[in-house]
Amino acid sequence: MTAAAVLDLTGHAATFARGRMAPFADPDEDLVRRVGQGDPAATQAMVARKLPRMLALAQRMLGDAAEAEDVAQETLLRAWRQAPRWVGGKARFDTWLHRVALNLCYDRLRRRREIPTDAVPERRDEGPAPDRGLLAADVGAAVNGALARLPDRQREAIVLCHYQELSNIEAAALMEISVEALESLLSRGRRALRAALAEHRPGAEGA
Repeated sequence: MTAAAVLDLTGHAATFARGRMAPFADPDEDLVRRVGQGDPAATQAMVARKLPRMLALAQRMLGDAAEAEDVAQETLLRAWRQAPRWVGGKARFDTWLHRVALNLCYDRLRRRREIPTDAVPERRDEGPAPDRGLLAADVGAAVNGALARLPDRQREAIVLCHYQELSNIEAAALMEISVEALESLLSRGRRALRAALAEHRPGAEGA
């Protein structure tokens, strides 16, 4: 992620407002039907289409690559099992898939809180190297670190709307809250990200 993208992420509510949902149409409906019928090519297509998306979601929710991979794989396994029983017209398959992945992420986050603090794996140092401005990799690390420190629901809102590119209406429905409540979470999350990222900007130290 570039510095410009970070500023766009943290700067304006309009970044997250993507207008009204289009009339209900599920682009995955035919694919899910074919998976449910046991079509190997359709199963491969679903994995290619959805696995990177679920992996990115879990990575940003959990901040751990190994756990994220486990969550993404379990999500796709559940999708494969659900496909023969999927009934279209009630919800988009992608929305259901996000809910499954988020539930798995929250299960792992809850288990982490039950582990003694000294048993939690240490995160790598995500601060910038001294005596130079942030490179692109440093910006990405700073964003990921700031995301990891957000409260769970603020992080979920930011990830769904910005990274997963869901509309505010879709994200609010997925989180089972009102659009107004979602916008409040986004606003607080953006403020926290701005404050965290300001510490990593060139010239911030000693300013």
